[in-house]
Amino acid sequence: MDIQIDFDSDEELRRRRRVRINEMRLLKQKQMRMRRYLKMAFPAAAGVVILVAAFMIFLPKKAEADKTAPEDTALKSTTLEDTVPADGGVTETIPETGAPADMSDSEAALPMDVQDTASSGTSVSAVLSDSIRQIRTYGAKETENTRQIGEEILSTHAVLVDLEKNSIVAQRRAMERMNPASMTKILTVLVAAEELGDPTKKLDDTFTITLDITDYSYVNQCSIAGFDRDETVTVRDLFYGTILPSGADAAVGLAVYVAGSQEAFVELMNRKLEQLGLADTAHVTNCVGLYDEDHYCTVYDMAVILRAALANDFCREVLSAHTYTTSPTEQHPEGITISNWFLRRIEDKDTGGEVVCGKTGYVVQSDHCAASYFEDKDGKGYVCVTAGASSPWRCIYDQVELYLNFRT
Repeated sequence: MDIQIDFDSDEELRRRRRVRINEMRLLKQKQMRMRRYLKMAFPAAAGVVILVAAFMIFLPKKAEADKTAPEDTALKSTTLEDTVPADGGVTETIPETGAPADMSDSEAALPMDVQDTASSGTSVSAVLSDSIRQIRTYGAKETENTRQIGEEILSTHAVLVDLEKNSIVAQRRAMERMNPASMTKILTVLVAAEELGDPTKKLDDTFTITLDITDYSYVNQCSIAGFDRDETVTVRDLFYGTILPSGADAAVGLAVYVAGSQEAFVELMNRKLEQLGLADTAHVTNCVGLYDEDHYCTVYDMAVILRAALANDFCREVLSAHTYTTSPTEQHPEGITISNWFLRRIEDKDTGGEVVCGKTGYVVQSDHCAASYFEDKDGKGYVCVTAGASSPWRCIYDQVELYLNFRT
């Protein structure tokens, strides 16, 4: 029996995919142009708003002064005493931006997500105390003993944190903004795990990888776990696929599974940054770590994020895995074996202890970077974050040097 293959149909599918990918590229370019335009236009627009506001404030005062002036004194100049109230105060109170009139001062001082929670009936004090607890638990401070890193470390940004003392042991440009690249995925798995409540109860749930996800990874030239379009994988696979091979396909899949879309998930990520007290210095625009001018943090911020992730048992498990094999599927009957190459490369280096967890990242704008957790021989913990290394190995050597020779 002759088997006929519909080559025309296959060719049509390939043609449509090429068109779709080209459209996604054009859309990405359009979005980048729009961001640059808005960045240039915003200062001018802000200036116009200030001028209009000043005019609107000045005009009523002038009209009031005109009403109180005698009709036969048109040539008389108006003195300062004529227009300022006797008590020297402002006659009209301008409300604080964003705060409803019936909101208390304590509520108005909270981040917007906390205000929303408070207005929905949840105790403001409970939400605020949780945020303060997270800031105190995961934050660290410089001390008189904090060392300024010298020429022995080549990474442009670095911080080493003593978790027992909550102190910064050593730093270089630790509070300057940089692009976290794929270190972003630490926040991705942390937010996903917290949003799922007890993630261990949902790890066997399944999710189907869509064409949108595979095309997103392809168009943006992302590293991937290797899932195929229409492949049904477990939520556990998405977590491990996000961290070990730094898979964009897994990260976006996890975001869509948790929040319905990457955009909705990014809102949750930025809300978590607020809870950690990092909103002034950290902001994300995607769950993968793609470069964007509005996607940034400091290496200190990333140390705080990693500490928060370590406090989640499942996140710690994923971040400490050296290898993992995904569940068997129709497309991959034996699963996909993935590795955390940072942990596998640093495990045989002399650090004076063990690097337990780690996640790397790379974009041109911040070069090679990594965030890791280390325990010395006595079980004392440290977190190290570096960025701006010239190669993956330079990143590893810098972290080895910091753990071996900068610890207290």
